[in-house]
Amino acid sequence: MKRLIQWSIDHHWIVLVLAILLAGSGLWIARAMPVDVFPDLTAPTVTVLTEGGGMAPEEMETLVTFPIETAINGASGVRRVRSATAMGIAVVWVEFDWGTDIFRARQIVSEKLALVGSSLPPQVERPILAPISSIMGEILFFAISSDVDDPLALRTAADTLVRRRLLAVAGVSQVTPIGGAER
Repeated sequence: MKRLIQWSIDHHWIVLVLAILLAGSGLWIARAMPVDVFPDLTAPTVTVLTEGGGMAPEEMETLVTFPIETAINGASGVRRVRSATAMGIAVVWVEFDWGTDIFRARQIVSEKLALVGSSLPPQVERPILAPISSIMGEILFFAISSDVDDPLALRTAADTLVRRRLLAVAGVSQVTPIGGAER
């Protein structure tokens, strides 16, 4: 180590020229790099939504979320599986390894969901895949309630009025009404 330091001191002009060349090449490469306001920092992620007509969160977790997570966990390329369960809904996020084609990832998840579909309770709707989105994508839940209208009228309003208006907003890719009575 002492010899390297002594050589650097003795040949300080060479060290200075090498440092300038290194800094110059770094600036040249940095200038050529693409700049993006929102770079894509998203690992390929597939979101699975499952509605379970009025089931309690504990039931949803035990009978819906856990079987879906278990089936997907062993799939090839799956890096992480996360979930959130609430009254009547289960959301499962399946994160794949970097570089995995998102359409291939969706196919893998669809195949695993087909296997687990028969073991889900009968009141649970078929799990659906949410649209492809980035890390900026959000899932928003809101409730419509009324002391006057019945559940069928509220669901109809959610399907016909609220859903259509939300889909008209730029950047909204999917609106899924959940709960209430259906025709």
